[in-house]
Amino acid sequence: MGTTKSEIFTIEQNKLATLFKVLGHPARIAIIQHIIKQNACICTDLVDVLGLAQATISQHLKELKSIGIIQGAIEGKSVCYCIDLKVWVSIQNEFSSFFNQNVKIEKCC
Repeated sequence: MGTTKSEIFTIEQNKLATLFKVLGHPARIAIIQHIIKQNACICTDLVDVLGLAQATISQHLKELKSIGIIQGAIEGKSVCYCIDLKVWVSIQNEFSSFFNQNVKIEKCC
């Protein structure tokens, strides 16, 4: 598979693609849903809930943190994760802008 020529696309296009890529894994969606449901979460809880290995969970958390949608705070030997509300709203707005584009197709193949 070739490399993406991200420099030929706008900053907005690259950012949206990154968001879709990070959020495009069902385990990450499940992690976000669990954190929202619990209003916070400790990583070992995710291992029990999702049935994935600790290392796998940690990798998914790292990807989610890379877009800023979650943040973590160290509590003893554990890290407690929560949704970053500012980032959450920003992502909602970006997705809304993308999906609310006025599409006018009179005839489709």
